[in-house]
Amino acid sequence: MFTSFSVTGCSLELLRIGERGIVIFCKTQDKTILKKLTFMGIVTGNHISLKQDFPSFILKIDNRDFVLDLESVRAIYVRVSDNSTN
Repeated sequence: MFTSFSVTGCSLELLRIGERGIVIFCKTQDKTILKKLTFMGIVTGNHISLKQDFPSFILKIDNRDFVLDLESVRAIYVRVSDNSTN
C-alpha cells in the first residue's frame, strides 16, 4: 500500500524552466558563494524562478535576471511554489 508524501524542498538545480520557488536555505561552506548569493538577493523567503538551465543557469529574482554557475545553483534549496514565471 502506498502512502502520500510531499516534497518540502529541493536543490534549485532540480527545478524545471518556468518553475518558481521560495528560497528555504543556502548550504555551502564557501563564504564567497554565500556572499554572492546574498548580494543577489537569494536569501531565505525570497521568490526565485528558473528562466534557463543550459548552457548557463539564468534566474529571475525581483524582476532582475542573474547568471549563476552550477556550484552556486547547487547551494540553493527551494520549495516549489508554482509553475509559472508571472
